[in-house]
Amino acid sequence: MPQLDIVIPVYNEAHVLADSIVRLRSYLAETNFPYSRRIVVADNASTDRTLAVAQELAERFDDVAALHLPQKGRGRALRKAWLESDADAVSYMDVDLSTDVAALTPLARAVLEEGYDVASGSRMTRGSQIERSLRREITSRGFIFLIKLAFLSKLSDTQCGFKALSRQAVQELIPRIENEEWFFDTELLLLAEKGGYRIKEVPVRWQEDTDSRVNVAKTVAEDLRGLLRMRFRRIPRRGGPATR
Repeated sequence: MPQLDIVIPVYNEAHVLADSIVRLRSYLAETNFPYSRRIVVADNASTDRTLAVAQELAERFDDVAALHLPQKGRGRALRKAWLESDADAVSYMDVDLSTDVAALTPLARAVLEEGYDVASGSRMTRGSQIERSLRREITSRGFIFLIKLAFLSKLSDTQCGFKALSRQAVQELIPRIENEEWFFDTELLLLAEKGGYRIKEVPVRWQEDTDSRVNVAKTVAEDLRGLLRMRFRRIPRRGGPATR
C-alpha cells in the first residue's frame, strides 16, 4: 500500500495541536483513508509547549512523529520534513484544519495514482467553498492576479496550506526553492508549472482561522519580493540540475 507523509508545520500552537491531531486521526480512521500514512508534526522554533505536546502525541500514537527545527520558517520546516521522508508521497496541511480534510483523499490520489507531480488545494477554482474576510479575499485575489500577469500562469491559488508532492517531485523541486517562510508555497508551484511538472488543483472547502499566526502585512511584503525575484530567475525545465 502506498504511503503518504502528512506534515503539519507548527509555531506556538500548543493550545490547538493535540485537538487537531486527534480530529485528523479520527477522520482518517472513520473514512478508511486508502493509503498508509504518517502524521509528522514539524515544530519550527516554538517558544511555548508545542514541541512537548508534539512529543507526547508521538508517544501516544504510533502513526505520529515529532520533528524539531531550531529556526523559524514554515518553508524551512516543510523542506526538512519532506526531504527526509522515505514515503511514496508527501503532503502538508495547516494545524488549524481550516481546509476541510475531506479533500485529502483526492489530493493524495492525484500524486499516488493519477500521475501528477504536485497536487494543490485551491480556494478559487470551480467547486471550492470559502469563508473569509473581505480583506483576505481582496489580498488573495490581488496576489494571484499579479502571478497571472507576471508569469502568464494558469494557477488559481498558490497560498492554500494544502499540498501534496510525489517523492520524485520532492527530490527535484525542493532543493531549488530559496524561500524558507510563507512564499515557499508560491515558489514551489511556479517552479513546478514553469518547469513542466504536472499539477492538479483540487477544489477545497476552506474557512478562515481568526486566530491565525500569519502577519498579513509582513507576508504580503515577502510575497512581492519573492515574485520580483522569481520574475527574473531562469527556471530549469524538468530533469535539469537540482541546484538553488
